[in-house]
Amino acid sequence: MSQKIKQFTIHEDWTVVLLGFLIIGLSLFVFLPSVPVFKWNSGADLLHDVLNLSNLQVILWQFLYLISVGSLGALMTGKSVKNFLLGFPAVYILTVIALIIAGNSTIKGLNLEAVIFSLIIGLFIGNFFMLPEWFRTALSTEIFVKIGLVLLGTSVIFSDILKAGSLGLIQALIVVLSVWYFAFWLCKKLKVDDELTMMISSAVSICGVSAAIATSGAIKGDSKKLSYVISMVLVTAIPMMIFMPIIAKYFNFPEEVTGAWLGGSIDTSGAVVASGSLVGETALKISTIVKFSQNVLLGLAAFAISVYWTYRQNTADDATVSKPTLKVIWERFPKFVIGFIVASLLFSFLLTADVRDEVKDGLKNLQGIWFALAFTSIGLETNFKDLFSKNSKKPLYAFLIAQLFNIIITLIIAFILFGE
Repeated sequence: MSQKIKQFTIHEDWTVVLLGFLIIGLSLFVFLPSVPVFKWNSGADLLHDVLNLSNLQVILWQFLYLISVGSLGALMTGKSVKNFLLGFPAVYILTVIALIIAGNSTIKGLNLEAVIFSLIIGLFIGNFFMLPEWFRTALSTEIFVKIGLVLLGTSVIFSDILKAGSLGLIQALIVVLSVWYFAFWLCKKLKVDDELTMMISSAVSICGVSAAIATSGAIKGDSKKLSYVISMVLVTAIPMMIFMPIIAKYFNFPEEVTGAWLGGSIDTSGAVVASGSLVGETALKISTIVKFSQNVLLGLAAFAISVYWTYRQNTADDATVSKPTLKVIWERFPKFVIGFIVASLLFSFLLTADVRDEVKDGLKNLQGIWFALAFTSIGLETNFKDLFSKNSKKPLYAFLIAQLFNIIITLIIAFILFGE
């Protein structure tokens, strides 16, 4: 019987593409889970808005939806469905707690995203409680991350890219290419390992958390390294969000320049919006356009990184053999990138704006919950010593120096393109 089941397993990358499009298909034609409310200001709001019966029912329906998709993923990849069904409820409850914490208005004001709380809660449970081996093996971190990445493609709309304007796109291209190459060169100089080099370069230059996740998926990176990069991105975004608008006001930068500077250098979209709001309406608009232009490059970057990595890894493994064939590159190429691009094309050219608007919030919610589940799982399977080891100093130095370069070069380009 086990032999028969084994014959029907599907590679993980193809599984996430199929599951991603199953979710998209269900969302468009059958059923899209309602978006739970996690926003609250006080204890009274928490009880009245978040923990009321109707919202708990929405959370329960979302749980049933996610566990059904996750169980199918476990079945398709040959994992134990029984172990997944037993372990997933705990991961989901911990993730919901993280979402509730992140939903507090004070926390939102600090721009601390749900994934950081998912990671912290997972790390706490994983390091201070003895988890059974079956539970650790049941964690489907890679599947959660990659489903979220396929769904991320639904938010990259080509018509919106054109609306962003030529200056925003030009700045995004210059910043992404120059900062990515500088970060890559710096990491090599500091002898940072290859996986961290790719994740840091993408996180600093493109769009922070999403870029790091996409790059890790493209190179099949270590989840512990990914969690470290994500932590650096989220922690550095906070002082940048606060102090960059203050610097801009002190030196009387034009609002257009300030907006382009903020949008091009701060790594998380939430922090960009928050910092742009501190400056003014024009700065907010420009910063959002520039940030979105950078986010749009994520698909192209993931594709390029995938091709580079599969080619490079093949030459490292088979240095004495002839150059890698297209077949070998295709076998090693992460298929979720194709899912991301096809989802983007589908939502850009085959669906009307009205249909996109109907499912936009629901799909964004599902994308966010898959990422949050992934980071809870990463925390549960990560040891503190691995995450904050002495070896982590060089990547930290590389990240901070690259971020400083990003801030300076983006300001120069912002003045050239947006200064009067």
